[in-house]
Amino acid sequence: MSIQSSATALEISHPLEQITADEIVFARQLLTEAGLVTENTRFAYLGLLDPLKKELYADAPVEIERKVRVMLYDPTIPKSLDITLSLTTGVTESQQVINPETDGQVPVLLEEFEIVEEILAKDEGWIKALESRGLTTDQVRVAPLSAGVFDYENEEGKRLLRGLGFVQYSPEDHAWAHPIDRLVAFVDLEKRRVDRLIDDGPVPVPDVNGNYTDPAVHGELRTDIKPIEITQPEGASFTVNGNHLSWLGWDLRVGFDAREGLVLYQIHHTSGGARRSLIHRASISEMVVPYGDPAPYRNWQNYFDTGEYLVGRDANSLKLGCDCLGEIHYMSPVVADDFGNPRVIDNGICIHEEDTGIAWKHTDEWANSNEVRRNRRLVVSFFTTVGNYDYGFYWYLYLDGTIEFEAKATGIVFTAALPYKGYEYASEVAPGLAAPYHQHLFGARLDMMIDGETNSVEELDIVRLPKSTTNPLGNAFTQSRKLLKTEREGVRDANAATGRLWHVSNPNSLNQLGNPVGYTLYPQNQPTLAMADDSSIAARAAFTRHDLWVTRFAEGELYAAGDLVNRNPGGAGLPTFVKADREIDGEDIVLWHSFGLTHFPRPEDFPIMPVDVVGFALRPHGFFDENPILNLPSSAASHCSAEKPSSENHCG
Repeated sequence: MSIQSSATALEISHPLEQITADEIVFARQLLTEAGLVTENTRFAYLGLLDPLKKELYADAPVEIERKVRVMLYDPTIPKSLDITLSLTTGVTESQQVINPETDGQVPVLLEEFEIVEEILAKDEGWIKALESRGLTTDQVRVAPLSAGVFDYENEEGKRLLRGLGFVQYSPEDHAWAHPIDRLVAFVDLEKRRVDRLIDDGPVPVPDVNGNYTDPAVHGELRTDIKPIEITQPEGASFTVNGNHLSWLGWDLRVGFDAREGLVLYQIHHTSGGARRSLIHRASISEMVVPYGDPAPYRNWQNYFDTGEYLVGRDANSLKLGCDCLGEIHYMSPVVADDFGNPRVIDNGICIHEEDTGIAWKHTDEWANSNEVRRNRRLVVSFFTTVGNYDYGFYWYLYLDGTIEFEAKATGIVFTAALPYKGYEYASEVAPGLAAPYHQHLFGARLDMMIDGETNSVEELDIVRLPKSTTNPLGNAFTQSRKLLKTEREGVRDANAATGRLWHVSNPNSLNQLGNPVGYTLYPQNQPTLAMADDSSIAARAAFTRHDLWVTRFAEGELYAAGDLVNRNPGGAGLPTFVKADREIDGEDIVLWHSFGLTHFPRPEDFPIMPVDVVGFALRPHGFFDENPILNLPSSAASHCSAEKPSSENHCG
């Protein structure tokens, strides 16, 4: 279908540039002129579609169209559409009606957060439940929580959220400290009614002060902390041109998506005059937070913060705090709001450098030498808030060729009233206040491109050898290498006991030793999904059941839990991708690495949680012919002195 419009798509300098406000306006205009947008239409998602890889890396120049994917939702019908639209030609290339029973639902809308409170404020059962607890609706905030898919009666195909209440004693009060327990509402968003109310009677609301900025909570502020000044008098070592970022041998494109947040494209490293590809596309394709409390008020809690809530859309503006230090470059990505209008996230992406300690050092008495060099890294990050939790997504590039990712979890733990001392499924974090056990599980998608698209994966394990004629003292050990040949072989579990690693190499590109060049993935060996194999969450978040999945690249296979996660019954994403059991040895491959935190909350996690960190590393393994940072200069003497720096405020 062709959409006629007087507007034209704006010129874009590179096909991987971030989406612009003008492009979002143009997309909305095209859809409106096509009769697909009315006053009731909501934009559940709008984002750029990646250009085809074969076009990006074509030998001869190819005209690449700018395309967007749009998910529209009309709650009055109700009806949802999944649309592919070319901004270059004005043509709708595909238009699919979403079947809510088999496909799932479009992501949660921001306005639906308020709709849940509005519905419950008028619901007779909810009002009576609060009255039995001595509360009124204007004292209570309701957490709008994704519903999942369970065997509850009459829920098939419905657009649902579940609501838990928290008492807010004043507009500034952090209500998470005052959970209303033994009460939950199942809310039908389309019919605007409560389908089911579980009310097992009142229990005391925890009387805890959770206001962590209140002097009554934190006491006197410390006065013994001296300033640490981060200064770069000659400026930063990186440059940014559009979304192209260059830094000390590295270059890449910094993308941003309303669903995934940061997306890093075309990561290259240059050394010895050769610019070499490493990764075509790197992102955190999904994250899920499943809870382990079997009480009926919480046993359905499992939130897909990426696929259901859109972590990119919820990104913080970093302009007002010390989120980054030093010489900072901010990017302000643009997302579409519920009505298809552009919304700029001011300073949503932070780029800066950090000193990371010693890079290499040796004191050699034979050679009478004492040399030390310092390492540093480039940081590309953003922070997002999803309900009670805040998450930082940090990508690091190091001088020695290492690539790391860290997820930083902070914010406020989800709370409940403590049923009794020693409750088996939650921690008591304050008197009478419980925080259920839960996990924060992430799925990284790494479209590998080590010196090109022909890549292979080997699993590396330590092998302890028994005493023998060739190992008489029993001191020998070696390393096994298992080549992963097909997608089903590529579904792997970490093993800390054998120091299991996964080595990605290019058999067609050899180093000076005659071995394939490569990078090795280092997992952190944290637990995978803790829930039962036949549970709903295990079906819907199947990617979390294994640490590694390796797939043959296919256009459109972007999300570990599938395209439509909200209310999806399960089996989408990686389980579907690997069914074909395609060859992966010496092919264009994608690594999917699942990792995360298992959180048994501590008293120290309340009233606000110190940052907890989890992630992974990709380190060069035969990619370079020698230590790539031999050419680092010594630090200037002035940088090693104890001179007192001037004090400035870097929180501008």
